[in-house]
Amino acid sequence: MTTKKVFIYLGIFLLVLASLRLVWCSFRIMPEHPQAERGELDLRHWQFSDRQVITLNGEWEFYPGHFVSPAASGEQRDELDRLYMQVPGKWSSSINQKFGYGTYRLRVLIQDTDGVYSIQLPNVQSATRLYINGQMYGEMGPAETKEHNKARNVPYSVNFHTAKSEVEVLLHVSNFHIYGMGGIVQSVKFGTAAAMMNERLLSEMLQIVACVVLLLHGIYAGILFALGHRGKELLYFALMIFFAVLSVLTDDDKLLLAWLPIPMAWVFKLKIIIYICLAIFLMLCTKSLLGRKENRRTVRALLVFSAAGMLLMFGLPDRYLRVGNHLLLVIMLAVIILVPYFAFRSIREGEKSAVFILMAAAAVSINIFIGGIIKSRFWADMPYYPLDLIIAFVSFAAFWFIRFAQTTFHAKKLAERLQEEDKRKDEFLANTSHELRNPLHGMINMAQAVLDNGQNRLIDRHRSDLKLLIQIGQRLSLQLNDLLDVSLLREGQIRLYKQSVSVQATASGVVEMLRYLSDAKKLEMVLDVSDSFPRVLADENRLVQILFNLLHNAIKYTNEGFIVLSAEVHENQARIYVRDTGIGMDEETQRRVFLPYHQGTSDAPAIQGGLGLGLSICKQFVELHGSSLELQSEPGQGSVFSFSLPLAVADQDKAAPDPGKSGEDDAAYLFLTSSDRLAEPAVTEESAPEQETAQWDSQPKIIAVDDDPVNLKILQHILSQEHYHISAVTTAEEALQLLDSGEWDLVISDVMMPNISGYELTREIRRKYTISELPILLLTARSRSQDIEAGFKAGANDYLSKPMDALELKTRVQALIALKRSIMERLHMEAAWLQAQIQPHFLYNTLNSVASLSVMDTSRMVVLLERFGSYLRTSFDVRNLQRLVPIEHELEMLHSYLYIEKERFGDRLQVVWDLEDYSSVQIPPLSMQPIVENSVRHGLLTRVSGGTVTICIHNHPDYTEIIVEDDGVGIEEEKLRCLLETDSHSRRGIGLINTDRRLKQLYGQGLHISSVPGEGTRVAFQIPKPKS
Repeated sequence: MTTKKVFIYLGIFLLVLASLRLVWCSFRIMPEHPQAERGELDLRHWQFSDRQVITLNGEWEFYPGHFVSPAASGEQRDELDRLYMQVPGKWSSSINQKFGYGTYRLRVLIQDTDGVYSIQLPNVQSATRLYINGQMYGEMGPAETKEHNKARNVPYSVNFHTAKSEVEVLLHVSNFHIYGMGGIVQSVKFGTAAAMMNERLLSEMLQIVACVVLLLHGIYAGILFALGHRGKELLYFALMIFFAVLSVLTDDDKLLLAWLPIPMAWVFKLKIIIYICLAIFLMLCTKSLLGRKENRRTVRALLVFSAAGMLLMFGLPDRYLRVGNHLLLVIMLAVIILVPYFAFRSIREGEKSAVFILMAAAAVSINIFIGGIIKSRFWADMPYYPLDLIIAFVSFAAFWFIRFAQTTFHAKKLAERLQEEDKRKDEFLANTSHELRNPLHGMINMAQAVLDNGQNRLIDRHRSDLKLLIQIGQRLSLQLNDLLDVSLLREGQIRLYKQSVSVQATASGVVEMLRYLSDAKKLEMVLDVSDSFPRVLADENRLVQILFNLLHNAIKYTNEGFIVLSAEVHENQARIYVRDTGIGMDEETQRRVFLPYHQGTSDAPAIQGGLGLGLSICKQFVELHGSSLELQSEPGQGSVFSFSLPLAVADQDKAAPDPGKSGEDDAAYLFLTSSDRLAEPAVTEESAPEQETAQWDSQPKIIAVDDDPVNLKILQHILSQEHYHISAVTTAEEALQLLDSGEWDLVISDVMMPNISGYELTREIRRKYTISELPILLLTARSRSQDIEAGFKAGANDYLSKPMDALELKTRVQALIALKRSIMERLHMEAAWLQAQIQPHFLYNTLNSVASLSVMDTSRMVVLLERFGSYLRTSFDVRNLQRLVPIEHELEMLHSYLYIEKERFGDRLQVVWDLEDYSSVQIPPLSMQPIVENSVRHGLLTRVSGGTVTICIHNHPDYTEIIVEDDGVGIEEEKLRCLLETDSHSRRGIGLINTDRRLKQLYGQGLHISSVPGEGTRVAFQIPKPKS
């Protein structure tokens, strides 16, 4: 907000305040009425009303130094010194007397009517006695000496009845306390009793309402402060309201003084102190609300000056009390300057809501200035005006509400941001644990492989060190699993796969895993669970985590003694206990020990470490099993954790977890040591993989894709014993290039890779290969159900969660390669079977042709028989079951087939051979013959004129292209689109489909068919040349 706008808004606000005050004063100002002259006021022509009062202003008779008796005659009064004193006004303005006493006298002439009238004395310094028509109606302790004077400057009114046309008002006044302030300093009011009561009630009610409004603000500030928000601004605000209320109650009608008999001098002192405190706390509250740090020296100097001034007021003699007015004026002027300055600076710095502070400061400053300075010096009869203070404190409240709304909004945004950050934290921890688990389990697998493969070459010490390394890695892996489980538990994505579990076997494995920690501390860790203990119904992986964390916690906080893991059967439940003799816990620690990231007491031993997640996760896993984790502990006496699990039904089968769901619990990982591993099938020459290798004359070829070279190295190391040929690449682009370079049996791909993810790579591969033609195994670290579903939808055959177990990886790779090889074998068998299924009419027509030639031309008959024999021999040749055969084998069959067909159809069939050098070219068996046969039967011989079939072999730098082209009837576009679809129910084209699928599996691309109806068809495929 610009300076210009600030001044415009402030000017408008001040104009509104001034207008409201002027309107208020216009309604409250006295009407024009006669003034007293030389001690007499003529009101005989004045019409009194029950709604208005008038003042007895003007010249009163004043007798200094005398208390004139009401019974004194005119002659007696004439003998005394008499002055005519202007009322309202101080007598020091007419006589050279600062202290003393005297008598005011006024004759009021009214209509000769019977009525009840009232006179109000608002502010007479400092003690009074009032006589009306010779009768005393009020007294406030005046005396001729200071010792007997009892000053109480409290406004009061009296009612009197008169039927006379003249009212004599006699007022005894004394002042021995406030220097130079004696006399009637405010107007004496006169009117009917009803009008006076209305006037007094209106003034008092306005002051009470103002106090109530202010006190409400003070109450909510006090409540907020009491509820724990210890902000200084609340305290300053409450104190400012307190002194504002006191200023109202000690000024104008002086309601507080009517209730409390406070001496006159102390009333004056308290008023000065109250106004000083009001101004100071206004400044402090504004400064604290706006957070202003500048002008500290000025503020401190003002505070010191104000404190010194208040102390001075307490000890100031009565004679010098008027010094307080000058002191108050200085302090008020300083505050009136500082408070708007603070607000203005905050507005300039972007705190737009500080406009309300500026308005409140302006309203309070105006109220202080007008009420404390102008009223006391220039306009003593100024009517009470409550709106300034009310507007000021409403402005303060508005600022607070705006600040509260802004704080609430920012708190909401901050809460959302914290939730996002909390979610990011969980994701970060999960991702970090994944990133740590991969190299960790790579090390574990490498160490396990070295241990397994070098049993006969390792010395005992090295073998023991490797086992310890594996145990440490397993422990760290379980702790990383806790990080994963935190986010899964929070999102409610943990599912239990309960099965019959042996408590003794599970507990034994966990105890051995942690044995090296207890041995290092010389703890005795006891497993008190018998082999015959009943099996329980639980998720085995989660039970491992529960026992691991409980035992690990016990080891951390136990320096000596023992740790016992025991179990007993109680009410058809297995009750499991973990006892230790450690440091124990007090009640407060027991209440907090199950909170996430809680690290125990501050005096816990330095060995504790950890993340503080173990017991929290234990508690939640136990609750997921339908039980509760109970704790009994005393400081110095150790702790006992216990929980229950239901016993398993005796004949219950072990439930295998659904592989589609187990990915959600990928954090659970059971480690297999060399003694626990299943016996792996030995790889011998008679084994299935070796038989396949011998059959296809090549090793199974695998493409491994992972952006982490370490993971690729681990993959190669694990699979190296299985006689696989592994091509490792770090990007999906390289993998796609490799696919076009030859035949592959399996693709193993990581899911999370830059540029092209594993899912996208899978979809790209599926555009060329079906799920059976080239299996894909995805390695996924984010192995939740959604991730697994995405992998299967993309076209993956299987998935494997990271970190990988070596045995599981080998088993899945073997299964997928066996699947692929079996599909390939089926395709080759299908091609051989199709070729062996020689159609009866082809055989019958060929034999007819032989019979005809036996009569016509025996030499041609002999050649035809030789070609027919060659065709039958190549059709049933065992080489048709091989993966590749020399192209000469295929050309021999084609020559025989085309010779037979040409003998039958004569000039209707023309054959053109365009063969370039084809030496050393190998092609899939029975790949050209179905194409040529389809061209002859369906392209040429379906029309009377026949046609020409052209067979071409063209050499290119990287491949050999084989083309079969005819000028026959062609193929319609719709049929051409469906020609190679595998879901066709028709037997027509099955040879082409088989050829196309085999070519795609071997070379990544199949047949290319183009055709124009009535002009012919062209079928081509490419055979990549082997790289030198």
